[in-house]
Amino acid sequence: MLESAKVAVVVPAYNEARLIARALSGIPSFVDRVVVVDDASTDDTAREAARAGDARVEVVRHARNRGVGAAIATGTRVAFDRGADVAAVMAGDAQMDPSDLERVVAPVARGEFDYCKGDRLSHPSVRRTMPPHRWIANHVLSRLTHLATGIPVRDSQCGYAAISRSAARRVELERMWPGYGYPNDLLGRAAAAGLRVGEVTVRPIYADEESGIGIRHGLVVIPLLLARTAITRHLS
Repeated sequence: MLESAKVAVVVPAYNEARLIARALSGIPSFVDRVVVVDDASTDDTAREAARAGDARVEVVRHARNRGVGAAIATGTRVAFDRGADVAAVMAGDAQMDPSDLERVVAPVARGEFDYCKGDRLSHPSVRRTMPPHRWIANHVLSRLTHLATGIPVRDSQCGYAAISRSAARRVELERMWPGYGYPNDLLGRAAAAGLRVGEVTVRPIYADEESGIGIRHGLVVIPLLLARTAITRHLS
């Protein structure tokens, strides 16, 4: 528990057999439950997660690949069904620093925010760590997300986040965009629901993991999602 709140961590994973154990090994002791959602991996992701030796870990498997947003929605639903008050998301590729988890979760556990996101772009090491093309793309997409949602978000694409039980219900996570682009759709839903959204600085980590986000997502999918959000916002 943290701040008297039961905390769950949701770990979406697709073909992360090589890195899932590393991702799970650092999850802090204040976390009550860990829900790994294997999004129909074709490798041993589920087996490696189950073999992590952590009694808190529950593995849920999609019968077909549905996308990272859908995996997060599934894991969050399971976490709240199991009694969590706050659900946080940590990637299955060990790209999120476990030491930042308390910083992300605490404002939600204390009731200061309904939804709290990580912000890598404000970290002093970001220019050294984040590949230049990603740094530029994240700044552009964050600006577009701010314009579309009205939320002054600094790092819209960071998936390190925490949400309260009531907030998850209000934004209807099960209807969230199922693939990459889900952070932008979720921020649009948060704005429409009037959620209190905050950001905290987290450390950017880039090593030998592979990103599933391609040019199509950055140039087509996410802009279309944001256009839909902007139109809905201005018509409401």
